[in-house]
Amino acid sequence: MPKATRPRVLYLDQYGNKFFARTVKELHQQIGGKISKMYVDKTDGTTKHVGYVIGQRWLTAYAPIERPA
Repeated sequence: MPKATRPRVLYLDQYGNKFFARTVKELHQQIGGKISKMYVDKTDGTTKHVGYVIGQRWLTAYAPIERPA
């Protein structure tokens, strides 16, 4: 998907700070530091990618959802 049409994703860190970015590169430019993926183990035994660890911040991603009115 082209960058211009990508939705901005909300990322919340462990302190409640909000960051908005269209790409991980854009998010990294705001924070700086080493980038790693963050995962969570679900109760059904699966593992899901839920965000990123960048520097000292643990960022959970919240993607926008569109529903008909």
